Amino acid sequence: MDPESTQLQQAQIVAILGPDPAPFETLISHLMSASNEQRSHAELLFNLCKQSDPNSLSLKLAHLLQFSPHLEARAMAAILLRKQLTRDDSYLWPRLSASTQSSLKSILLGCIQREDAKTISKKLCDTVSELASSILPENGWPELLPFMFQCVTSDSEKLQEAAFLIFAQLAQYIGETLVPHIKHLHSVFLQCLTSSSSSDVKIAALSAAINFIQCLSSSADRDRFQDLLPMMMRTLTEALNCGQEATAQEALELLIELAGTEPRFLRRQLVDVVGSMLQIAEAESLEEGTRHLAVEFVITLAEARERAPGMMRKLPQFISRLFAILMKMLLDIEDDPAWHSADTEDEDAGESSNYSVGQECLDRLAISLGGNTIVPVASELLPAYLVAPEWQKHHAALIALAQIAEGCSKVMLKNLEQVVTMVLNSFQDPHPRVRWAAINAIGQLSTDLGPDLQVQYHQRVLPALAASMDDFQNPRVQAHAASAVLNFSENCTPDILTPYLDGIVSKLLVLLQNGKQMVQEGALTALASVADSSQEHFQKYYDAVMPYLKAILVNATDKSNRMLRAKAMECISLVGMAVGKEKFKEDAKQVMEVLMSLQGAQMETDDPTTSYMLQAWARLCKCLGQDFLPYMSVVMPPLLQSAQLKPDVTITSADSDNEIEESDDERYSSECSSRPVLDNSEHSFVSIFPLSILSNMETITLGDKRIGIKTSVLEEKATACNMLCCYADELKEGFFPWIDQVAPTLVPLLKFYFHEEVRKAAVSAMPELLRSAKLAVEKGLAQGRNESYIKQLSDYIVPALVEALHKEPDTEICGSMLDALNECLQISGRLLDESQVRSIVDEIKQVITASSSRKRERAERTKAEDFDAEEGELLKEENEQEEEVFDQVGEILGTLIKTFKASFLPFFDELASYLTPMWGKDKTAEERRIAICIFDDVAEQCREAALKYYDTYLPFLLEACNDENSDVRQAAVYGLGVCAEFGGAAFKPLVGEALSRLNVVIQHPNALQPDNVMAYDNAVSALGKICQFHRDSIDSAQVVPAWLSCLPIKGDLIEAKAVHDQLCSMVEMSDRELLGPNNQYLPKIVAVFAEVLLAGKDLATEQTISRMINLLRQLQQTLPPSTLASTWSSLQPQQQLALQSILSS
Repeated sequence: MDPESTQLQQAQIVAILGPDPAPFETLISHLMSASNEQRSHAELLFNLCKQSDPNSLSLKLAHLLQFSPHLEARAMAAILLRKQLTRDDSYLWPRLSASTQSSLKSILLGCIQREDAKTISKKLCDTVSELASSILPENGWPELLPFMFQCVTSDSEKLQEAAFLIFAQLAQYIGETLVPHIKHLHSVFLQCLTSSSSSDVKIAALSAAINFIQCLSSSADRDRFQDLLPMMMRTLTEALNCGQEATAQEALELLIELAGTEPRFLRRQLVDVVGSMLQIAEAESLEEGTRHLAVEFVITLAEARERAPGMMRKLPQFISRLFAILMKMLLDIEDDPAWHSADTEDEDAGESSNYSVGQECLDRLAISLGGNTIVPVASELLPAYLVAPEWQKHHAALIALAQIAEGCSKVMLKNLEQVVTMVLNSFQDPHPRVRWAAINAIGQLSTDLGPDLQVQYHQRVLPALAASMDDFQNPRVQAHAASAVLNFSENCTPDILTPYLDGIVSKLLVLLQNGKQMVQEGALTALASVADSSQEHFQKYYDAVMPYLKAILVNATDKSNRMLRAKAMECISLVGMAVGKEKFKEDAKQVMEVLMSLQGAQMETDDPTTSYMLQAWARLCKCLGQDFLPYMSVVMPPLLQSAQLKPDVTITSADSDNEIEESDDERYSSECSSRPVLDNSEHSFVSIFPLSILSNMETITLGDKRIGIKTSVLEEKATACNMLCCYADELKEGFFPWIDQVAPTLVPLLKFYFHEEVRKAAVSAMPELLRSAKLAVEKGLAQGRNESYIKQLSDYIVPALVEALHKEPDTEICGSMLDALNECLQISGRLLDESQVRSIVDEIKQVITASSSRKRERAERTKAEDFDAEEGELLKEENEQEEEVFDQVGEILGTLIKTFKASFLPFFDELASYLTPMWGKDKTAEERRIAICIFDDVAEQCREAALKYYDTYLPFLLEACNDENSDVRQAAVYGLGVCAEFGGAAFKPLVGEALSRLNVVIQHPNALQPDNVMAYDNAVSALGKICQFHRDSIDSAQVVPAWLSCLPIKGDLIEAKAVHDQLCSMVEMSDRELLGPNNQYLPKIVAVFAEVLLAGKDLATEQTISRMINLLRQLQQTLPPSTLASTWSSLQPQQQLALQSILSS
């Protein structure tokens, strides 16, 4: 910047902060200006003032707040002060002098007393709360609480409301410090809720009470406020009786918040509270918005499973009332002509907001309460709706059925016949919208009740869908029937689908030539899914179908046909993958030419082609493999561009409801990239809910920020990241040239909290990138780079994965991250340095601790008053997901032990206190199995260095050999085999105990059942190792033949190969105990050889097989003819034939 303009700025700042108020007032009005240029200049000056003299700036704002006659200026001053006093990067408070601080505090409280404009009062309360939340906990504002108590007890309604508003915002910061004043607070709340004449004061008091109740950690303290509940509800009903629905809606929103966070607070008065809410929902004289909030309250209670498990299932009479209310909402639909003439499937003309709320709530209700509660209610109401004369009722019944299927799937599967019949009967309904709803239901049921529905009812469902495709009078019905084929075939095996292909494919080809674009699009989607599900069976239709698809791809060039062309790409690429490279090769070249020309063209941002094209390229790559490499230079630049898209984000405060604040605040918030917002409040994921289907925005609430994000951008980004992962996976070393661009694109996305799919794709790609680099270096294709490049990449990826894992809120993604980390460790191996291993071990401790505390919380839930069997089922599912996480922990430790062997043991010692509890009887079988496997790995990989652990772990291992779970038994007996092999003298004293434990497993009456055979095979293998390494400690004349009598083993193919190799070695050494006195066990040995040889390569390595054949030939030549004949005659006829042909060849 040149000196002259710097001087000018300095002069402006001096003037702005000088004694004359005018320049400052001008600056503030420019900050609110509609002209971008004027506004950004003002922002620059404001920030410079802040840097050079924060004291003067703050006092100037405070002065304006006190004395400006202009409403907007006072409002802006309150907002700007709040921004400066918010604890973030621009937090000014610590930079202010003590006297400024003291002035600001008293000015703010003075303004609250004097300000008459309601909107500004509220902003002042926000500013006071913001500052207080930072300084009150350190006792930085001793005057505030007395001031608030004074306001609450004053006669001024304005001051009462202000105090409650501040209180409501501060409760979460100072709630616990107010516990000593509970009695006083209780009487203040009660007094206001009971006798205040102002609805604003009552709502503010309601908000304060609810926020306070939520921040109390002891339930006894919370219960002292139980008697406020009738008053809280009265605030709501009084507002409704006086026709103040806006006030009632505020009250409802607060009560919904209470229902979500403290549902058990409502439990004692649940019947009254829910009853009142349903009354509101049923009252047709009220506004829709009010009734929808009352429904939302009841649904929120039903969803509060973690905090009040099973509570709502205890109120069956209310559930049927609520269900009836929701069904009635579905009737609010008109037969709008626009629906019939629509060009796209998502045109929902005639559907009201009642209809969409009803639809969404049925889905949520079924998911939260489950089938045992909902199905009986539905089966009472739906049949009545289906026989009623009005088409709307038929439509509603079918829509409801589709909506509850996900939550009720287990129970509906038991009544599948009734469900399918109910829907298929409506395929004949005279009204096209009902037929559409029936098809819609079949589509949804195919997803939620598959594959059972497909297996049992394909012979009824597919012909019904095919017939609906002939409904040329109603293109919406035709298109929807084609789309439902997609849902049906996604859960379908080729053998079910193949018999119908002739009929379905020929109908779809007819629809492809239909004039209606929506029908053509439906047909393309259906063809793609049918090809995908029938795989090579689709080859016979290829020559008929492909010319049509290529014609659409080449000719559908109008803007109005964009979606059609996009679907054609999808269909071509899926058909190509189904029929395979040979059949598709020639057409693939032409298709790729078309895609390349499209790729070069400028596309509009909302063009669906981009996303479809990204996926089509990736499928073509999967189909063509390495032949695809020449196209990568065309595909990758736009793909990287899509993966690097910045989310289109708007940020507002979570509780902002007044427009002026949002717009002013937003002018003042800088352009937001994906990181800073999130890092302040990583774990405060409150909720993700679509704002509205129309705006394609999704909002996420993080802490006190509400973030709106454009979903189309996120979806394109997610698709692109998935495709990058596909290319790396498919092309292996061929992907090498792109790693340097892809790694820095994807690694930061491990922490992209706006979209799970983006994170998942980034996670899956990590090991693929490392593998590609490693293969390229090994095969000399790495453009002259060597192992140090792999280390560099590994040093970038592994710590990033560990850090992302530390912050990941979603258990399922945690599992994927652990899995990816394990793969990366296997690829990087000894390239990891000690500090990386240290951070991985520390993270594993974290994972185990977090997982255990989640399990503890679930165990707590089982103690809740209303806990029932259905909750038990859900808990079981959640705990199973937890076991996935433990499983991955075991895998990672196994990899580290195999990689670093004894040098990993100091870390293993540190982890012992985390792992030893996993052996406990109170833990799940899976945890016990994992703990045993980790010890097995240590014993096997660290050999002598592991002997020091035998005293601690062998008693556990011996006990686990007889565990009731077969997987635990398998891990334990395998471990005994390892210890027998490497334990030497340390194992010797335990040989007798080990034999008797193994004997129990081997002699088990169901030992060879599929569930038990792996444990049996490993026990036999362990017995063989005792025979081999501890012969002098056993009665070998008994034990060795006992071992031989168990052979061959056929379940665990890895152990089988080792055991049969051991048998070979023993025969080669003419082992005395094995052959027995007078070679009496020889026939058994020959029979084992025969069985192993008959099995091909399954039960023995090629080397072992040739040794067996040599041994048999030697026996043929050396044994006396009589022994040979008797040995031979003991074999089964097919074994004799097989051996003859093997030996003679």
